[in-house]
Amino acid sequence: MTEVYLNEIAHGRSGDKGDTSNVCVFARKPEYYSIIEREVTPERLKEYFGDMVQGDIVRYPLPELGGFNFVMSHALGGGATMSLRLDSLGKSMGSAVMRLKIRLEGEEEKLL
Repeated sequence: MTEVYLNEIAHGRSGDKGDTSNVCVFARKPEYYSIIEREVTPERLKEYFGDMVQGDIVRYPLPELGGFNFVMSHALGGGATMSLRLDSLGKSMGSAVMRLKIRLEGEEEKLL
């Protein structure tokens, strides 16, 4: 088993609206999709962000695009105009997701 940062097998787009953060994670290669599906779950992100995300995290699969859209509610300390966080915008949440460590198992290690 090998641990790598998610950004080694994926790239993403992110944004925000009010107190909701939206992060899309796209596989860099089609064979990475199943790894992302297994490793990047709402439960895993909830644990990863801890108290930063107060609401639910919902994952929407986008297999035709090779990715997933994660919608995190109550994730930005009330939103850009209400938060005391230095940088509470959704763009920083996308960068944080890309720093998530994921596991590659068996033959997956050879895919890099």
